Amino acid sequence: MLKQNGTVFRPSVLMLIGIPGLESVQFWIGIPFCTMYIIALFGNSLLLVVIKTERSLHEPMYIFLAMLGATDIVLSTCILPKMLGIFWFHLSKIDFDACLLQMWLIHTFQCIESGILLAMALDRYVAICQPLRHATIFTHQLLTQIGIGVILRAAVLAAPCLILIKCRLKFYRTTVVSHSYCEHMAIVKLAAEDVHINKIYGLFVAFSILGLDVIFIIFSYIRIFISVFNLPQKEARLKAFNTCIAHILVFLEFYLLAFFSFFTHRFGFHIPSYIHILLSNLYLLVPPLLNPIVYGMKTKQIRDGVSKIFYLKDPS
Repeated sequence: MLKQNGTVFRPSVLMLIGIPGLESVQFWIGIPFCTMYIIALFGNSLLLVVIKTERSLHEPMYIFLAMLGATDIVLSTCILPKMLGIFWFHLSKIDFDACLLQMWLIHTFQCIESGILLAMALDRYVAICQPLRHATIFTHQLLTQIGIGVILRAAVLAAPCLILIKCRLKFYRTTVVSHSYCEHMAIVKLAAEDVHINKIYGLFVAFSILGLDVIFIIFSYIRIFISVFNLPQKEARLKAFNTCIAHILVFLEFYLLAFFSFFTHRFGFHIPSYIHILLSNLYLLVPPLLNPIVYGMKTKQIRDGVSKIFYLKDPS
C-alpha cells in the first residue's frame, strides 16, 4: 500500500468500522441482527420448500414469491456474516477487491428485488383487471424471460459502479470505511479525486431502476384499486383487495427504507451517521425477515403448505 502526499495509492485492504459512534455497543447490536438473519433464512427457506412441494402453488404469483425469497436469502447473506465478524470478533479488514465484489452483489440483488416486486405488481394488475387473459399472458416462458431480464438488468447496470471505482479512482484519503458493509457511496467518499462521474452514475442507476419501478408499481396499483372499487359485490371487492394487501406491505417496507437510505447518504448531512448506518442495515435485513411472515399470514395456501410440512391435521 503506497502513500503519496498524504493519500493512499490503490489500497489493497480496507477497514470497515461497523456503526460509527456505537462501537462500544456493537456486540449487543449484533445479537438482534443475528436473530433477524436466522429467522429470515428459516422463513424464506421454508417458503421455497412449500412453493416447490405444493403443485397448487406453481402459479406466477407464487413463483415470483419464490424468486423474492431466494433473493432475500442471498442479499442478507452478502452482509450479515461479515457484519457479525466486525461486531463480535473485530474482523474489520476486508480486501479491496472483496469489498467491491460485496458492493456489486448487494446493489445487484437490491435491483433484482425491485424488479421482482414490479413483476408481482404487474401480475396482480393482470389477474384483477384482466382475469380472463392472465393465464395466456403470464406463461412459464414469460416468467423465465422476466427472471432472466430482471437479473441481467440489475447485473449489467450495477457493474459500471464497480468498474468506475476500480479504474478511475487511484488515490484515497483513508482506507477506513465508516460503514458496516461495502456500500457504493461509502467507498466513493474515500477517494481523493473527482468523483462526480461515480455519483452521477449511482444516481442514474437508482432512478432508472428503483425510481422507474416505483412509478410503474404505483400506476399498477392505482389501476387495480379503480377496478376493485368498480366491482359490484362487496365480497368480491374485499377478496380482490385482500390479495393485494401483502404486496402493498412488502412494497412499502422495501421502498421506504431504500429511499431513506439512498437520500440520507447523499443529502442527509445533519442526520447522525449512526442513525443512517443503522437504518441502512435494517433496509437489508427487515425485508428478508418480514416478507415470508407477511405472505405466510396473508396467504392461506402458504399457511396450508406449512401446516402439511409440520404434519398439522387441521390447517387454518
